[in-house]
Amino acid sequence: MKVSSPKTHPFDPAEHLRDDEDIAEYLRQALEEGEPGELAEALGVAAKARGMSAVAREAGIGRESLYRALRAGADPRFQTVQRVCAALGLKLTLTPAGGTQAPTR
Repeated sequence: MKVSSPKTHPFDPAEHLRDDEDIAEYLRQALEEGEPGELAEALGVAAKARGMSAVAREAGIGRESLYRALRAGADPRFQTVQRVCAALGLKLTLTPAGGTQAPTR
C-alpha cells in the first residue's frame, strides 16, 4: 500500500509581513544577526511583501537590478540600502552597542 506524503509549500516570510511594524522588526532582527548578506536578503523579502516593482520605482532602481542587489548573499551598496529603506518608509538609525552612552563633553 502506497502512502502519499502531505503536500508542503516552502516558507515565504514575505507572506507574514503585514505592516510597517512587521517589516521594521524583521529588518531589525536581520541586522542583529550580524551577517552581511542577511540584511540584503531581508530587504528583498520586505520589498517582495510590499511589491518589488513599486519599491524599485520608489527607490529609483530598475526592478531586475533590485532583485540582483537584494538576493541572498548579495553585498548591495549602502546607497541602495538607503534608497530601499526610504522606499519602504523606513530610516536607518544607530544606537550604542550594549546600551551604554558615550560620555558628554
